Amino acid sequence: MLKEYNICPVAKPRMSNRDKFLKPPRPAVKRYWDFCLQCKLERVVLPCFGAHITFILPIPKSCSEKLKKQLDGKPHMQKPDLDNILKSLGDAIYTNDSGIYDIHVTKLWGREGKIIIQD
Repeated sequence: MLKEYNICPVAKPRMSNRDKFLKPPRPAVKRYWDFCLQCKLERVVLPCFGAHITFILPIPKSCSEKLKKQLDGKPHMQKPDLDNILKSLGDAIYTNDSGIYDIHVTKLWGREGKIIIQD
């Protein structure tokens, strides 16, 4: 089954204990918490095994239309790192994500940020 979520992927930032209480939160932490909330509101489901997750990262708005056409659907080989994006998704969905043991992950450019989960 293929599920598509219109949620822009976010990498998990390095956080300290201080980030729990800092008002206002650092921008990277705020983006991560907003991502977690959006995943819960959209009821994102991530199977523990056998899933293929495709993260579509948005092409920067500053890029020309010609470059946007070239990048659309191509592999995303820049920051944020794939493992940090997967870590943020697992932590947003599960309180203990140690049960995830078999996941295939892809990171692509796209016009808008999305998460596609196929199980």
